[in-house]
Amino acid sequence: MAEITLLLQRWEDGEPAALEELMPMVYPHLREVAAAYVRRERTPDLLQATALVHELYIRLLNQKKASWNDRRHFYAFSARIMRMILIDHARSNLTEMRGGNAPHLPLSEDLLWVDIGSSDLLELNRALDELQAVDPEKVKLVEIRYFLGCTAEETAELTGISKATVDRELRFVKAWLYRRLYPERKPLYVQVESV
Repeated sequence: MAEITLLLQRWEDGEPAALEELMPMVYPHLREVAAAYVRRERTPDLLQATALVHELYIRLLNQKKASWNDRRHFYAFSARIMRMILIDHARSNLTEMRGGNAPHLPLSEDLLWVDIGSSDLLELNRALDELQAVDPEKVKLVEIRYFLGCTAEETAELTGISKATVDRELRFVKAWLYRRLYPERKPLYVQVESV
């Protein structure tokens, strides 16, 4: 992990070879995350896991000024880039999907109500942009946990907060997102009052 931070520093200092050394270290995790997203796609033949990671790599290469504090910052940034790639892909395929009878394919087990590759993902992006203006840390948690595919423990480690705080914050964000995306539906978590 210290080696990743060192390579990020070298890359920030203007050494392009550092990115070449970095990618083999982070590629397996990024490829695993990308493969999970592609498996959930309605039309997986349109977006391959390798293509998703390569698109991330190209976007990283195009960074005019890389500024990474540490691996946490890099993974959070990578999560945001993967989110943008998936949003772009959803936009390009939205016309095909309208009116289709494709099965519901969730973004995550924890966000079963967000359908990957559809307008749901676009609406989620809009909601996250709204939340970003108010609380960017909560958006970072969503990106790391659901777009980068980290566990709650990994998210806690990458953000430097406790797992309990990650769980609590994500419960709040999930409820807020659900209400924002589906105001006409019943709340996601209904508490039963005692009689």
